[in-house]
Amino acid sequence: MSAIAGWVDFVRAAEAVDPLGVMTASLAGRGPGGAGLWRSAHAALGHRSTSAADGQPLVSGDATGSRTVVTYAGRISNAQALRAQLRSLGQEFVSQNEAEVALRAYRQWGEECAERIEGTYAFAVWDERCEELLLVRDRMGVKPLFYAPTEHGVLFGSEPKAVLAHPDFTPAVDAGGLRDILSIARVPGHAMFRGMREVRPGCVVRVSRVGGLRERTYWALRAGEHTDGLDKTVATVRELLETVVAEQFGPGGEPPASLLSGGLDSSSLTALAARTASGLGTGPIRSLAVNDQDADGTSGNEDHLYARMMAEHAGTDHHEISLTGLDLLDSRLRADVLAAYDIPINKGDQYASLLSLFRAARGHAPVALSGELGDDVFGGYNWQRFDRWVHTDTFPWVAEGRARFDGMDRVFDASLLATLDLATYEHDCHRDAIAELGAREVVADPAEARHREVTYLALTRHSRVLFDRLDRLGMAAGLDIRVPFADPRLLAYAFDIPWSMKSHDGREKSVLRAALRDALPEKVAMRVKTPYPNLRDAAYDRVLRERLAAVVRAGESPVLPLLSDGLKQAPGLEGVGRAVLETALQLDDWLRTYGVRVEL
Repeated sequence: MSAIAGWVDFVRAAEAVDPLGVMTASLAGRGPGGAGLWRSAHAALGHRSTSAADGQPLVSGDATGSRTVVTYAGRISNAQALRAQLRSLGQEFVSQNEAEVALRAYRQWGEECAERIEGTYAFAVWDERCEELLLVRDRMGVKPLFYAPTEHGVLFGSEPKAVLAHPDFTPAVDAGGLRDILSIARVPGHAMFRGMREVRPGCVVRVSRVGGLRERTYWALRAGEHTDGLDKTVATVRELLETVVAEQFGPGGEPPASLLSGGLDSSSLTALAARTASGLGTGPIRSLAVNDQDADGTSGNEDHLYARMMAEHAGTDHHEISLTGLDLLDSRLRADVLAAYDIPINKGDQYASLLSLFRAARGHAPVALSGELGDDVFGGYNWQRFDRWVHTDTFPWVAEGRARFDGMDRVFDASLLATLDLATYEHDCHRDAIAELGAREVVADPAEARHREVTYLALTRHSRVLFDRLDRLGMAAGLDIRVPFADPRLLAYAFDIPWSMKSHDGREKSVLRAALRDALPEKVAMRVKTPYPNLRDAAYDRVLRERLAAVVRAGESPVLPLLSDGLKQAPGLEGVGRAVLETALQLDDWLRTYGVRVEL
């Protein structure tokens, strides 16, 4: 666990105002062990880690006295190979810190170091020789990195809260931010707050005195031809997953825990991790599952039953936590979710459940495996499989999930919705996204090209939600969550597998099921996907309606100008979708807690 923060100002000297300590302290949850601060005339870099002996920011000088400084967070999976290569090129190492690998790689190759570093990471390099800041984010954007351009430089940090901690940044949301909050489209680079951005996955951002701010893509998914037959494809997927899971073990063979839902994705990782642990002789891995219950004590779904079955089959040290829908409405828990996330969400039950699970998992291990992205890669969602959602002119999960947003026009102001024009926004975002890929220029069959587009949307847009919640909530719980299905080697191979092969047995995730079937109980291998969590508790929605009605009656919330006149006059909320209720309540909390100004 670690985090980075800092700022550059090419006009004002660092001594004039120095909020670096506050920016870095805001990220203490990501690195509770200690802080490191480095300052020069026009740059300030901060770092948080689990150990005060981490030694970051890391500084390297040259014969002229100019310094190169790095603050780094994450994990470089090819660190050992890079270290050996850089030594052969004359780079001298003084530590075993992965941050030094990033620093020496930059000293050797400049910004092209991004193409050579593999893993999940975000780092910043300040180069005094050319007075330039480089911000680098991993290929899939598993680790976050936010920035805000200023008049004479830039602010940056691992989470929005680091940028918000700088006195020169005023939290505000405009029409663009509200579109992102109220729609179910995600756009890489957008950060909700006006004036704030994310470094897009697979990109580097350069900030210099002369050149200003420039962004470059160094890695992206590209459509190509898949030439392997089914048997070889299945064997290759199995081999890649075995390699990626084995790489998640610690340097001494310490096994990660497994976040086990009992579904195909998490069960596959659990099986492979258990086999790796057995081969290393480290003893059983730990697995954790959630037993969702309705208010009357009945099970909300059967996840925990399949998780128990898988845990027994793999021989894991298995644990469960039980949560009811009403547990997930706890005000303190929901406040903790917002504090971790920094922006409003529309799935309060899911995020509260995940934070509770991650906290429980941290009591058993510092690192855990998540099966997230398995559906996106191998075609597990209904919106990837059925034509009525695949062949749409918007994001397919938008088409499938529209019912969750029933009643948007009853809750939010009509003129606001007209200004935002969410349908056009989602349509335009979808059009721009598929234009990035250009699948129809490479794939001759239109149906196959569209499936390739849908997979691209899943991996570049839908994944943003998955990675954000794992990172933010995991870090808030002190848990380092690894996502093997996001490994670029696996993605580059699986992306081009034709849909006819991904669905060869008429089911979801056919290739993954075939690759791992021998390692899973038959009932787990053949299980149909279920959503997590699957709360069917009417009491949960009733409480949401009561809370929103109370906000309206109080008449003092900053969210009121965004709500409809009809709701203010008669707050009847029966039939309003859960996502709409959650969004309105989250907006209320966010605007008040963060002091966000609405500027349309």
